[in-house]
Amino acid sequence: MVRNNINLVVWLQEWYQSQCNGDWEHSHGLTIKTIDNPGCSIEVNLKGTVLESKSFEKIYVDNDEFNEEKDEDWYTCFVHDGVFEGVAGPQHLGTIIEIFKKLATEQ
Repeated sequence: MVRNNINLVVWLQEWYQSQCNGDWEHSHGLTIKTIDNPGCSIEVNLKGTVLESKSFEKIYVDNDEFNEEKDEDWYTCFVHDGVFEGVAGPQHLGTIIEIFKKLATEQ
């Protein structure tokens, strides 16, 4: 699983670099950060990319729905105002990058 996540990060950096054209990267881009649930989030600004007008159905998975003591096995991804947003429990950063990759690479 770790190797797969490293490959996803490499793919994401290559996708980002392929968008950089001297203008796009100055006002758009991507952000990966932690949240206090605990968890992580990723935002990818799709404006000015071929993904800007692509439709994407919201994804929400909560594997801890019935476990109030532990709420870390969840993730959600959606596009809002031209920005892909993925938010997840601490073990799912790779999951949300993989979902973004699927959005970016599927025809």
